Amino acid sequence: MVREAFATAPDGREVEQVRIGGGGLTAWIMNWGACLRDLRLEGHPHPLVLGFDRFEPYPLHSRNFGSIVGRCANRVRDGRFALGGVVHRLDRNAGRHHLHGGTLGISRRTWEIEARTADSVTMTLSEPDGWMGYPGACHFSVSYSMTGAGTLHLRMEAEVDRPSVVNLAPHTYFNLDGTDTIDRHELRIDAAAYLPTDGDGLPTGEIRPVEGTAFDFRTARAVAQGGKRATPSYDHNFCLSDKWGRLREVARLSSPRSGVSMTVATTEPGLQFYDGSRLDVQVPGLEGRRYGRRAGLCLETQGWPDAVNRPDFPSSVVSPGVPYLQETSYRFTLAGK
Repeated sequence: MVREAFATAPDGREVEQVRIGGGGLTAWIMNWGACLRDLRLEGHPHPLVLGFDRFEPYPLHSRNFGSIVGRCANRVRDGRFALGGVVHRLDRNAGRHHLHGGTLGISRRTWEIEARTADSVTMTLSEPDGWMGYPGACHFSVSYSMTGAGTLHLRMEAEVDRPSVVNLAPHTYFNLDGTDTIDRHELRIDAAAYLPTDGDGLPTGEIRPVEGTAFDFRTARAVAQGGKRATPSYDHNFCLSDKWGRLREVARLSSPRSGVSMTVATTEPGLQFYDGSRLDVQVPGLEGRRYGRRAGLCLETQGWPDAVNRPDFPSSVVSPGVPYLQETSYRFTLAGK
């Protein structure tokens, strides 16, 4: 385990990073945004994630690379919701809507490093009542740990002092072979339905079966079938279940080119698959790479988007004395190893 000063955040606080390792994986994690900055697998020559070698590009050019997003991940329609008969108005940072906790959500703040070992690190952050418009103070804790056999495990917790909305998501972009796009990566998602979206990327309210559509990933297939771009682009929630549950495998991503595979296990009811189709980063990333369209993809484990405004979706409301908990694991393997 290595802990070192890395930079100074826009708020003037010190940004540190911690290196942890185990089971053939090595990760570099920053306390700005509780961010997974870099991740390597023994025997594979390239990073498994998108990120930057230096801190300075993150505030200006990152698309939440590697960050934990919230207090409420994904979109909240019109930046408002009602809870207990009171309407709460959130920071609108995506047109007229609220996205990933707002302008100063948890992905853009400096966390405290509470504990660390050679194979784990725990970071905490507190938000006061009213931060970005959310009711109630909230205390967050995120732990990264290597649990053996190429596995990186995340444990995300939150406690509130009055009823509020909490929906956290890891926002890492994966690329398992170091090529320019993830088009030829093969993806499986264990979901029989997905949420169609409107022109602003918000759920329409329909829960639509994937069968017979371009959203059917129940059998592994290339993200771009036949070597051509899939239509439409993907930035949708896949409905894994209608409630939170036990940690179970829900998706698998692999690169035939590199032989690297990743399985995703989670306790969450939703998985947001974003294919990186809007990426266009103007500064070099890890190893000097330029991140253009579909340079990496996200598999964001989460509650369903805009659930606070959709009573038929799994609820994202959290109450005092009943902490929020998400567990998500990524297990990497390399063919022939």
